[in-house]
Amino acid sequence: MFKDLDPILHSQLRLAVMSLLIGVKEAEFTFIKEKTNATAGNLSVQIQKLKEAGYIDVIKQFKDNYPQTICKVTRQGIDAFEQYVANLQTYLGKG
Repeated sequence: MFKDLDPILHSQLRLAVMSLLIGVKEAEFTFIKEKTNATAGNLSVQIQKLKEAGYIDVIKQFKDNYPQTICKVTRQGIDAFEQYVANLQTYLGKG
């Protein structure tokens, strides 16, 4: 009856990052940090976990001589997020 929830997405901060990226497709690290109220260190760790899972791509570049990190949701990430939401709905009696 109850479906397993993806442990990668079942972390509050990783779920928040994915929720943001689902809506905007890609975002700068500073934007994500601001929206989630996470520390830079914690956010970096959680972004790395999402990247290792294949849910996001991380692009590091320079903009006006300043380092810039852009996170971009992948097709695999979108599919995993949609499956997570569908599985969560079984807990709410909607699946």
